[in-house]
Amino acid sequence: MAPRKRNRHALGFLCCFGGSDLPEINLKDNNPLQFLEFSVPIPPAEELNARFAELVDELDLTDKNREAMFALPPEKKWQIYCSKKKEQEDPNKLATSWPDYYIDRINSMAAMQTLYAFDEEETEMKNKIVEDLKTALRTQPMRFVTRFIELDGLSCLLNFLKSMDYETSESRIHTSVIGCIKALMNNSQGRAHVLAHPESINIISQSLRTENIKTKIAVLEILGAVCLVPDGHKKVLQAMLHYQVYAAERTRFQSLLNELDRSMGRYRDEVNLKTAIMSFINAVLNAGAGEDNLEFRLHLRYEFLMLGIQPVIDKLRGHENATLDRHLDFFEMVRNEDDLELAKRFDLIHIDTKSASQMFELIKKRLKHTDAYPYLLSILQHCLQMPYKRNGGNFQQWQLLDRILQQIVLQDERGDDPDIAPLENFNVKNIIKMLVNENEVKQWRDQAEKFRKDHAELMSRLEKKERECETKTQEKDEMMKTLNKMKDKLQKESLELRQTRDQMNDLVAQLNEFSQGGSISFPPPPPPPPGGPLALSSSHMSENLPPLPPPLPFSSCPPPPAPPPPPGGPPPPPGAPPFFSMGVPPPSTTTFSTSGPSLKKKSIPQPSHPLKSFNWAKLSEERIHGTIWNEIDDLKAFKVLDLEDFEKMFSAYQRHQKEMGSTEDLYLSTRKVKELSVIDGRRAQNCVILLSKLKLSNEEIRQAILKMDEQEDLAKDMLEQLLKFVPEKSDTDLLEEHKHEIERMARADRFLFEMSRIDHYQQRLQALFFKKKFPERLAEAKPKVEAILLASKELIRSKRLRQLLEVVLAFGNYMNKGQRGSAYGFKVSSLNKIADTKSSIDRNITLLHYLIMIFEKNYPDILDIQSELQHLPEAAKVNLVELEKEVNNIKTGLKAVETLDYQKRRMRESGDRFVPVMSDFITVASFSFSELEDLLNEARDKYAKALKHFGETEGKMQPDEFFGIFDTFLQSFGEAKQDLENMRKKKEEEERRARMEAMLKEQREKERRQKKAKAGSISEESGEFDDLVSALRSGEVFDKDLSKLKRNRKRSGNQGLETSRERVVTKLNY
Repeated sequence: MAPRKRNRHALGFLCCFGGSDLPEINLKDNNPLQFLEFSVPIPPAEELNARFAELVDELDLTDKNREAMFALPPEKKWQIYCSKKKEQEDPNKLATSWPDYYIDRINSMAAMQTLYAFDEEETEMKNKIVEDLKTALRTQPMRFVTRFIELDGLSCLLNFLKSMDYETSESRIHTSVIGCIKALMNNSQGRAHVLAHPESINIISQSLRTENIKTKIAVLEILGAVCLVPDGHKKVLQAMLHYQVYAAERTRFQSLLNELDRSMGRYRDEVNLKTAIMSFINAVLNAGAGEDNLEFRLHLRYEFLMLGIQPVIDKLRGHENATLDRHLDFFEMVRNEDDLELAKRFDLIHIDTKSASQMFELIKKRLKHTDAYPYLLSILQHCLQMPYKRNGGNFQQWQLLDRILQQIVLQDERGDDPDIAPLENFNVKNIIKMLVNENEVKQWRDQAEKFRKDHAELMSRLEKKERECETKTQEKDEMMKTLNKMKDKLQKESLELRQTRDQMNDLVAQLNEFSQGGSISFPPPPPPPPGGPLALSSSHMSENLPPLPPPLPFSSCPPPPAPPPPPGGPPPPPGAPPFFSMGVPPPSTTTFSTSGPSLKKKSIPQPSHPLKSFNWAKLSEERIHGTIWNEIDDLKAFKVLDLEDFEKMFSAYQRHQKEMGSTEDLYLSTRKVKELSVIDGRRAQNCVILLSKLKLSNEEIRQAILKMDEQEDLAKDMLEQLLKFVPEKSDTDLLEEHKHEIERMARADRFLFEMSRIDHYQQRLQALFFKKKFPERLAEAKPKVEAILLASKELIRSKRLRQLLEVVLAFGNYMNKGQRGSAYGFKVSSLNKIADTKSSIDRNITLLHYLIMIFEKNYPDILDIQSELQHLPEAAKVNLVELEKEVNNIKTGLKAVETLDYQKRRMRESGDRFVPVMSDFITVASFSFSELEDLLNEARDKYAKALKHFGETEGKMQPDEFFGIFDTFLQSFGEAKQDLENMRKKKEEEERRARMEAMLKEQREKERRQKKAKAGSISEESGEFDDLVSALRSGEVFDKDLSKLKRNRKRSGNQGLETSRERVVTKLNY
């Protein structure tokens, strides 16, 4: 009888429950129950159900099949119960109703087969005993199976399998014994017992060596079904390795491929065996680790391909069997999908795994220019040195290499192998850890450091260009904005000028009318010079006119040059003025009269080479008379002092403490350049560190300062550091003494010397730093001013705030009595005390919560008060005193830059861009700063009005405090709103839970029953092993995956021949 087809999710414990119809329960003699007659009448329904429940409990059915049994009509329930009782009370069957009988008989059979061969009649009798055991394991109550397991019946069957002689193994007895194990596994308890046995699957696999086709099919069905059971897949792979050793095969699947390819004799038309083999192969490839591990599927499939399965599959197509074709289609379609996924990793459509050259090119392309490429070359070089012979000898080395690579690919992070490890105690992760030694780590660290430096250099150059572009763009935008604003201002002033001129004409006309009787007449006013201010002769007229704006500095028509400074006057010292030196001539030298005798000229010995300087404060000769210095003669000391040793200790050249004794040291000393350093050591060291960060030469720094850094070479932070290393007068004097030895100067000394040669170096540096910082300082100050201005306007204009204060005032007067009551207003600081008043009923509710509830009911518009006061948070962060101080600092610095007009009186060297650059900057910056000042004045006025608006005393509260009060209140307001919303949601949730509790309980119970009936996988259900084998045999177990692959195949086929590789792949021959 052909097995009934069923969906995978509908598979249950008994095959008869696979359909939707009620089950037809038959006895062993195949007589339907309704034809049996029983003399005992049917008991009441309650008693019948109780007896029938005892019977069903012994059958170990699933919930779904139990429901089907209880759904039978009462007559059929009574018939089943009576038949079972009659069978149990039959005296002829008492012996065979216990497993002890079968175990003893099978043990005796195993012992007797070693003594003599069974004839046909004895073989039939022995087979009947085994068949009866198989039937009992399927039909007897659960206590029979339990007793069989307790008596170690499985070991009895396995020992019989191991000890079978050739005649028995080729008989029906062998098939029946395998059937007993299959029947035992059809029970949940029995299946767990078989899988827990350490050798059961291995011994079952040994039966594949028989020539009995039915036995082979039964064994393959068991092994394939075990692949689908949790933790069974690896047991099957272990069993196939065991069979490889047992049958002395070259590979573990060699016998299966041979059976699949056999087409002579009785194997020619044996489709069932070929179907069983293909179902087993698909189960091995796609179950267990093969469900989601591409590498494992490729690894195991390649083993079959190397055995030549592809041409065998093409030959099997000739059978034209639907079930067999289903398994063949599934094999090829999964293979196509896996090959396509592997090819996608290399951005290809197909990889010819038969072509060694193509695979090598792919690996070479993937590893080229990577750290792994040298190791690939090393592998190939060592492969060239491995032994090889054309006759196939010495292949074990290559086999070892293959197994090592297999484990590298398959082994996971924990060291577990989805396939049985071909090499024991081979942990890839531990070996890789051993390979990462200190030398490699150092090499990688050095290489990473090199890359980091290269990256940092590239990023520095990129940032430099970005800064330059950003600065130029910003300057252009600022210039355009300034020009537009100046254009608007010019139009406005031109209009005022025309109005003023009309007023003047009217006044002149009126004066002429008044003086018509006299001889005095007033001529019309002369036209104003183009672009210049009006010159009025009448003081009365000038009083009525607005003051004219001052002319811009550095205008196109410079004033005549001032007289040159007196001769001999040195340039102003760089550090003299507080911000910028203005070229003030030095004070005249005071002439002292000497009352004592003139001092004789000293004859001081001269050193053989420059020495370090002693930074003392020298007394003038006029102040020596009458002091202790008049009595001291240092020339006497020169006779005692060792000046040669002194020169060694305090030479201006940096010397090593090591004495140069050997010829090698002498040679090295002549090769080293002597460095001259007169700057303080700590200061010189810090200067060198700064210059190393700048990464610019002295000439590049000099040009950048002269051109006012138009190329953006000097960042703001670097300029700030350069200001700390401005050459002082003492440094300049010392360096000037050694200017003829500039090539020997240390780096810091030479830098300071060359910078000191730049005219007004310190003032230029300060002006450049101010220019670069000006946009940033303006951008920081302007939002703060705007925040105060906008927040003040919002507070004054807010209608929602006015309404809120009105409600709060009403509640406050209502709550307060005596002197604190009957108020006309309150200080704004009182707003943050609203939340301190708690309800006497619920301590979690405050007056603020209650106000919000009132607003929701009567004033819903107030709830959106924050939309009217958006700038309060920013204004609450502004300290007005600090802000005004910063604005004044900007103003002071800008005025200092505007007064730097000394450059206009001097001849500028080539490349000096100070005047044009700073002229453009002052034009734009002055206008931008005037806008900031106007905005600050407006913000002060608005803030004062806001204080007055809320009754606060002006001058006693700063903006951060004033706006902070409202900001804190709005935060508390928002938190209180959220609290009420959470309370509301919590209450609704509790009510909903209370209403739905019974319904949810019933629904959960229903879902639990459904989930148990449809538990995820076939292999998870109990008592379903027969159905699992049936589904595996028919291919239904792969229906879901097969339909998905067919859809993918259809979609890929519509994309053209390039993406369709099915025919190409299926025609490959291995």
